Amino acid sequence: MDSYLGSYATLGLVAAAGVLVFVGAFGANKLLRPAAPAQPPGKFVAYESGIDPVGGDWAQAQIRYYVYAYLYVLFAVEAVFLFPWAVVYDLPGFGWATVTEMGVFVAVLALGILYAWRKKILTWT
Repeated sequence: MDSYLGSYATLGLVAAAGVLVFVGAFGANKLLRPAAPAQPPGKFVAYESGIDPVGGDWAQAQIRYYVYAYLYVLFAVEAVFLFPWAVVYDLPGFGWATVTEMGVFVAVLALGILYAWRKKILTWT
């Protein structure tokens, strides 16, 4: 299959295999599921840690949880960039330019955490 149309044939075979797996999975599901599933009492009742829910279904979440999650993801993802830098820094040809770039990167991270600290975002109430 080295010809131009051979690559399309390969793509078609992969697509056909994907469709067969999809149809096979749903067919097996239809054959193996129970014909009349049981409806035990209380199946559609809301469950919250074994306690019956009280009040309405509208509850406001504190924004600080989202801020903590956002800051964690932000700093965790940016910290991941430190590992490749440490590997590249050891290679020849990377000298003070690499150290300077990483210094700027860490300075921006430090400014971000300092800003969050000064705005008292990191204090738990």
